[in-house]
Amino acid sequence: MKLIYNTILAFVLIACNPPQRNCTDFKTGSFEFTAEINGESTTTSFFRNDTLEVENFNGKIDSSSIKWVNDCEYILKNLHPVNTAEETPLLIKILTTSEDRYTFEYGQVGSAQKARGTAVKIK
Repeated sequence: MKLIYNTILAFVLIACNPPQRNCTDFKTGSFEFTAEINGESTTTSFFRNDTLEVENFNGKIDSSSIKWVNDCEYILKNLHPVNTAEETPLLIKILTTSEDRYTFEYGQVGSAQKARGTAVKIK
């Protein structure tokens, strides 16, 4: 009986461990993010340092300032918005990390609507 109890307890403790989040490993570097837009797979590449993110999407280069809220959350503000939607900053929250990638949640600041994605660190 004691063996069963200890086995169940060990399983519960292991299952309750929070996901790995080594967010500081992903604060800077070069990354790729692939998403499906209108049924097509598209890849965005971007470079990020502590204060700036430069994105290349379908040959269009865009720059955003970065304000880190904490080690796992930051706000992106487009430096050269061309429409109202681009004027609204994005809140990005890193949810989990692994050796070369992280899963994140993002959405406009103040909006309840969120999406998720995975970015791969390439440098």
